[in-house]
Amino acid sequence: MNSMIGWEKRTAEGDAIAGDRRQDRRYQLHLDVKWKLIRRRRVLDTGTGQTIDMSSGGILFDAGRSLPEGLNVELSITWPVLLHNVAPMQLVASGRIVRSVGGKIAIHTVQHEFRTVGVPAAARTPTPSGTDDRLSSSVNFLKFFNSQNDTLYAQGSSSVGAPVASRK
Repeated sequence: MNSMIGWEKRTAEGDAIAGDRRQDRRYQLHLDVKWKLIRRRRVLDTGTGQTIDMSSGGILFDAGRSLPEGLNVELSITWPVLLHNVAPMQLVASGRIVRSVGGKIAIHTVQHEFRTVGVPAAARTPTPSGTDDRLSSSVNFLKFFNSQNDTLYAQGSSSVGAPVASRK
């Protein structure tokens, strides 16, 4: 009888420990992503999908299919904010796949940087202010990202592919 009470207590403690223990705030951003599955610096597979949420420590995205845990992946995420209201950007992140359930893939981010994209700003359709929730979420994410001792080092760069921010 006493052993059953002890088991119930251990189970309740285990549930508290197994809860969400993430240190980084997660932002629900649904953005287009291109992914590359990498092993020993060779691209094994590629695909497209959409992010589900992200933080400065990890990204959850829908790849459309399961990917093997433990392998490295590089993500190129279309960013909804223009650099200086002119240049389109993308967030390039690399990391290790830590969870793969169905097509939903969770990675632990090892490195990331913002890059300008070689698409003319005139070719993009501007989003009217206040009509896109992704814009406000991405601005909040950028504020958080930059508050975590990350350094913006090429803010005025107009060259294609120039890093804008980096965290290793």
